[in-house]
Amino acid sequence: MSATLGGFPAPENTMSAPSVPIREPATDLDSIPETVARLRRGFESGRTRPLAWRREQLERVERMVIDSADELLAAMQADLGKPELEAWLAEIHLVKTEAKLARRKLARWAKPRRAATPLALRPAKARIVPEPLGVVLIIAPWNYPVQLVLAPLISAIAAGNTVLVKPSELAPNTSAALARLISRNLDPDAVAVVEGGVAETTALLVERFDHILYTGNGAVGRIVLEAAARHLTPVTLELGGKSPCLVDQSADLEVAARRIAWGKFLNAGQTCIAPDYVLVEASREGALIEALARTLREFYGDDPRRSPDYARIVNVRHLRRLVSLLKGSDVAIGGESDEAERYLAPTVLRGVDPQSAVMSDEIFGPILPVLAVRDMDEALRFVNARPKPLAFYVFTGDPRFADRVSAETSSGALGVNATIWHAGNPHLPFGGVGASGMGAYHGQSGFEVFSHRKPVVTRPTRFDLRLLYPPYKRSTTALVKRLPS
Repeated sequence: MSATLGGFPAPENTMSAPSVPIREPATDLDSIPETVARLRRGFESGRTRPLAWRREQLERVERMVIDSADELLAAMQADLGKPELEAWLAEIHLVKTEAKLARRKLARWAKPRRAATPLALRPAKARIVPEPLGVVLIIAPWNYPVQLVLAPLISAIAAGNTVLVKPSELAPNTSAALARLISRNLDPDAVAVVEGGVAETTALLVERFDHILYTGNGAVGRIVLEAAARHLTPVTLELGGKSPCLVDQSADLEVAARRIAWGKFLNAGQTCIAPDYVLVEASREGALIEALARTLREFYGDDPRRSPDYARIVNVRHLRRLVSLLKGSDVAIGGESDEAERYLAPTVLRGVDPQSAVMSDEIFGPILPVLAVRDMDEALRFVNARPKPLAFYVFTGDPRFADRVSAETSSGALGVNATIWHAGNPHLPFGGVGASGMGAYHGQSGFEVFSHRKPVVTRPTRFDLRLLYPPYKRSTTALVKRLPS
């Protein structure tokens, strides 16, 4: 913290840097076409279509994360310094919940659904049959390196596809663990892992897939979309953006501070739906910052570097980027950093210029700008003048204002007096809108995004109405014009 609020004391170097992997993730580029071809053969063999096969694979995913939880937790600790509770809740537990829900609901999701038939098209029966797309590519990020590989994998398997997953090379220990575990536990003709970085991703994007799901930033999202266009491959993009947080006059500041701080500093701010900045009415700015200071001391003690509950930045390059955002800023809380530990303290900025670097792009780190506004009208204008965010949070005691935010803004999701909570609910779709992404998954939405909803129409042959066949008669045309809609 800054001297204005009584800072954290200068920390001692009491925590060693997270361990580094023995090797950098990599895959023989020449093997990638054959891997994709193997998955194509696996799909075309029909092995993934039976619901029994899908349930078995989903159960294996669930059992895999339970039995190998310690290995995965250790890998995430090495890559990101993830506290055990955060890793368990946001990664292991979420994957277990997704797999269990998919197994329980699979028969209902996959069941053909009857559709109505207009009078003019009778006699006929119509139904919608979900069918798998084929071979799916999942390109995952590093910030939630288990969840963001396995949750979409669960959806793709549930829908009956074969799947190739590419974990992030920036979480190398987790990438290696997932490669080992997936090859050991899942059907090798249906699920494969390609480890590596830019070269491997580039090679993958040359191949033809039937759907691609990419989670990451907009710049790479555009590259993925351009590559997919060459094969007319549908794409789901989860891209993030600057998720705003509004605090109005009626908000409970103590609760707001705790929930904002938890959502922001979880995983050291490296969360695509973390509150990116706060807009608060000017009369409450000081009180909110003081409440945030108290909350951070409660969460992490006087020295967050010593706390076992505070994660680390993924690498030095990202740390330097974050530290550069603090230059010229009015640091109200935190600001300390240490490259040896990849550490950046929980940081709150005040008096932030909307045109500053920290407000230009998604922060993706433990820096929270607080901007004072005259009123919530100004706050809504501020948000609506910017690209649509992946998440939007509002803290208020007035349900009418919450409804107004919902009606007058657009975002991937809206949290009222809550941050991040929606992402843990498998019954809700998770996805962006506009610049924050396209498409959604989790639960049934995930099954549907990896399925084609095929219309099937069946007509009886006993009656064959020849009036509609050429040559057309004037009387038939007159009849058709009188048909009800």
